[in-house]
Amino acid sequence: MSDLQFSVAGVRTSATQFKAKARQFTLVVDEPEDFGGTNEDANPVEYILAGFAGCTNVIGHIVAKELGFTLNNLHIEVSGTLNPQRLLGTSFDQRAGFKAINLNLTPEADVSEETLAKWLQIVEDRCPVKDNLQNSTPVNVTVAAKTACAL
Repeated sequence: MSDLQFSVAGVRTSATQFKAKARQFTLVVDEPEDFGGTNEDANPVEYILAGFAGCTNVIGHIVAKELGFTLNNLHIEVSGTLNPQRLLGTSFDQRAGFKAINLNLTPEADVSEETLAKWLQIVEDRCPVKDNLQNSTPVNVTVAAKTACAL
């Protein structure tokens, strides 16, 4: 199979809100009221955590099927801790991103602990979002200035 390309594009609707299109879906990225947002939807780092949980869910079911069992249910909790000082520009002593992310899985399946351990190892290895969170990925940023033209 050849590489897959994913993209989103959108515009700011305020200083704290961004609306994007991903395929036919509209994603709203907002901040809580404490950060000046309208609290209409999740903030950027919450989307990262949700993406990690969603990816784990998909890969978890694929791997369970490959190993010959059914996940009757899969409860996923993801949390992350970050220091907001860098993003607010008040201190540059720590990185802007998460200090740590914790993923807790509670699978319901009629399998042995050994099978669940093997399942978890494979899921962790194959989840693209986990891979991106743990490994450096080249990120290329460009800017195309659009200025107002005075007549």
